[in-house]
Amino acid sequence: MIKENVLDLITSLRARRDALGYAHEKLKQDSDAFNKIIIIISLGAGLMESVKMRLDLNDAGWSLAPILLNSVIAGLSAMMKFQNYPTRMEAITEASSVVNNCLQKARNHASDTEIDPELMSEYNASLLACETAIYPSERKQFVTLAHKNLLVILKKEREYYSAIDKANRGISFSIASDDSNEDIMDTTTHPPRIKNKLLESVKEGGEFENL
Repeated sequence: MIKENVLDLITSLRARRDALGYAHEKLKQDSDAFNKIIIIISLGAGLMESVKMRLDLNDAGWSLAPILLNSVIAGLSAMMKFQNYPTRMEAITEASSVVNNCLQKARNHASDTEIDPELMSEYNASLLACETAIYPSERKQFVTLAHKNLLVILKKEREYYSAIDKANRGISFSIASDDSNEDIMDTTTHPPRIKNKLLESVKEGGEFENL
């Protein structure tokens, strides 16, 4: 899509910044899940060793169980190393810095209609940073999530300013409860977790509703 003014650049950069944020959050969730499983299994293996020594249990089952648990821990650790979470998260963080820097310059741009060559060059650099930090299939998912999130924000902002206008004019109004945020994030966890059913909907090319 051709960017005709600075507002178009800002909208595009906001979507890509949020997409990078979703990608970083997903990698962090996966990495934390591996670490939690490893910690639990390690505690189980240690507990089993303590019970074995305390009760002087020398059966074959008690001897093999700690070995199997340690093998599982080694396998999970190897899988984490293979996924290379720290490097991938660092690449996304660096790309986010490039996008945020360009977004700040776009917002501070003197003209809202004309895009100077320097700003366009930085915008292209931010696009490249985003495209190289996330795999194409993942970029599709997270950019779609970011677009929906921005649309929900825009919708709620309009309702908010409309409510302020009615309040200032003495007109009664009601505030409807909104569950649209739950379509994107599960806020019962910390940090908030992206709901799998939404990701599956994005993968299948499903359409978003209630926007």
